[in-house]
Amino acid sequence: MRVIYIMWWRQLIRQWRAKGRLVGALGQPLLFLLAFGFGFGPVFQRAGEGSYLQFIAPGIISMGVIFSAMFSGIELIWDRQFGFIKETLVAPVPRWQIMFGRACGGATVALLQALLVALISLAVGFRVESTAHVLLALVYASLVALMFTALGTAIASVVEDFQAFPLVMNFLVMPLFFLSGALFPLQGVPAALAAIARFNPVAYAVDGVRGALTGAWHFGASLDLAVLVVMTVVLLAASTALFTRIEA
Repeated sequence: MRVIYIMWWRQLIRQWRAKGRLVGALGQPLLFLLAFGFGFGPVFQRAGEGSYLQFIAPGIISMGVIFSAMFSGIELIWDRQFGFIKETLVAPVPRWQIMFGRACGGATVALLQALLVALISLAVGFRVESTAHVLLALVYASLVALMFTALGTAIASVVEDFQAFPLVMNFLVMPLFFLSGALFPLQGVPAALAAIARFNPVAYAVDGVRGALTGAWHFGASLDLAVLVVMTVVLLAASTALFTRIEA
C-alpha cells in the first residue's frame, strides 16, 4: 500500500508543478460549455427542451474528467523515454501496485480539473437539482476518472511514441464522447445512434453525472453504476496486464 500512496502522491506533485498544463486543459471544455451552451441555447429552448446549459453542463464536466484522465498516459510514455519508469520497475515491489498508484493519481487530477469545470458551470448559470445527490455524482465521476486513466495507461504501455498517443486517444475517445448523448438528448434519436449509445460506456458516464446533478436519467442510476463498475474493473485488469509486460 505504501507504493500505491507514493505513486499517487508523485502524480499529484507533477501535475501541481505543471500548472500551465492543468489550466490549459480547461480550454476545450470551456469552449464547448460557453460556445455550445449559449450558442445553441435559444434553439434548444424553442424546441421545448428547456435550458441547454442545464443539459450540456454535466456532459462537459464528464468531458473534463475523461480527457484529463486519458492524458495521464502521456506521462508514462515520458517516463519510459527518460528512464524513470525503468528505475521504478526494478524496485522489489509488485508492478500492479505501481500501476494502480499511477492510476489513482491520474484519476485524482482528473477529478480536480472536473471540479474547476463544475465551478465555472455554476458561475455561468448551471444549477444542481439536489445538493444531496452531489456525492453520487462524485462517485460516477470517480469511476469515470479511474476507468479512463486505466485506458490511457493501457494505451501508453503499448504505444511508445509521443505523437502517436494523441492520435490513438482522439480516434477512441472523440467518437465515444460525441455519440454519448453529452451534446444532444438520446430520446428520439435514430435507432442506429440509440444502439451505439447503448454500447457506449461514455453514455453511461454522462447519464450518471447528469442524472445525479439534474435528476434527468436516461438509462437509470443502477444501470449506469453497474456498467461503470464493470468497465472500470475490466480496464484496470487490462492495463495491469499490459503494464507488467513493459521491459525494465
